[in-house]
Amino acid sequence: MTQPKKAVYFFCVHSVDHVAGHVFEAARKLHGPGETDILVDRDPVLRYTDEKGDSFWFVRTERVVSHDFTHYLPIMQRHFSDFDLAGIITWHAGENAPDNILTTHTTGDVDSGSFGPANPEYMRNLLLAMERSRVDAGLETYRTTTEATHWSGMVYGGGAPDLIPQYPVPVLDIEIGSSPDCWSNPTAAAVLATSLFGVFGGDGRRARRLLCAGGVHFEPSFAAAALQTWDDWGFAVSHILANQWLVTGRYENEDGPERLDACVRSIAGGIDGIAFHDNLKGVYKDRFRALGAKLGIPAFKHQTLRRPETIAWADRQT
Repeated sequence: MTQPKKAVYFFCVHSVDHVAGHVFEAARKLHGPGETDILVDRDPVLRYTDEKGDSFWFVRTERVVSHDFTHYLPIMQRHFSDFDLAGIITWHAGENAPDNILTTHTTGDVDSGSFGPANPEYMRNLLLAMERSRVDAGLETYRTTTEATHWSGMVYGGGAPDLIPQYPVPVLDIEIGSSPDCWSNPTAAAVLATSLFGVFGGDGRRARRLLCAGGVHFEPSFAAAALQTWDDWGFAVSHILANQWLVTGRYENEDGPERLDACVRSIAGGIDGIAFHDNLKGVYKDRFRALGAKLGIPAFKHQTLRRPETIAWADRQT
């Protein structure tokens, strides 16, 4: 018998967040979670258990969790350290940020090599659920996408990056972006709320777990791979190391391989392949080729993602 799973979601409903309150109310309307005896920021934590026994917990907070991680980390460790997945529901913004997006990303500070735990299977399930819900809702002008691994605590002074791995549960930021019209769109909020309940249900396909490297923050080739299928297979992405942070983190330095090892160790089940953007400088491509050789897995340019049947996976004949 399969062990029931638990997901916890954090919503900053009391202050600055433009999205969390809308998604929280949409989730509450969907399944009417009941109160527990756990209090966080004076609000009771809510819980819904589905027919499979999987439970989904909803935590209202006064501040965005990653913006004040020194405060919330002890709470998360105390009450939610034995969970299978955590999600921070929030808004996406930024200069030149794309509009009309439903997006998610793993947690980590690439510069320092501080990577939070990542679960490619659950991230894939979430992305598939987001896309399925988007289509069902007729949200045609929106797209489902991935973001590069990062931690907004670095921008908002949430704490030192070495705090990130101290929470042992895979954390995903789950966002709507990137303008006020998108943040307040009730259909987008309902789509995101629906997808939260799909993180433990996949499409039945086996998955090739990828480490992705290079490219821009919203790298189209990696986003496309996350939703791609062939035969009875699909790709499962988790950590995506954008070019900008490989450069500022100077991964060509002596400690670069050590930080890449830490990244791989943080990914549940390990990885089956490494996809690097063709525009990466040669020194970084060499780092990823060496990592693939050490792990005995293929490392290949991003264009190859469009031809997954040609990849020489380690567990099959070439």
